[in-house]
Amino acid sequence: MRTGFLMAGLLLIAAPAQAADDHTRSNYVTMVLQAFAAKVECPNTDIVYQDLVQKAQQMQLPDGTTEQVRKAIAWLHTGGKMGEKQNDDIMAEVAVATQITDLDQRRLGMSSWCEKQKTSLAGLIRSKGG
Repeated sequence: MRTGFLMAGLLLIAAPAQAADDHTRSNYVTMVLQAFAAKVECPNTDIVYQDLVQKAQQMQLPDGTTEQVRKAIAWLHTGGKMGEKQNDDIMAEVAVATQITDLDQRRLGMSSWCEKQKTSLAGLIRSKGG
């Protein structure tokens, strides 16, 4: 009986940590998707892949997270013609990030959205040639 309570207690302790990790990765997926969207949608905007990798490291995400997210974004946004399908969790996070970004772009208008990204994604996006 004690073993059952101990296991239940350990699961309760581990569950919030897992939820925090998922939330952190979800935030990161949204940032990466928005950085790529800014590169495509906003004039004279570029990203540096290494900056994305460093951000993932700062957020203490597992090595390879940036590449998984990049591949998932490419796969989802090209109908499977580029990138690679990733695990269901990452694919779902990319889909949600896409919806959030699309709604923000519509709500703000593209030029205002681009201006907002310069501030909110500072360090992840930059002006081309700069």
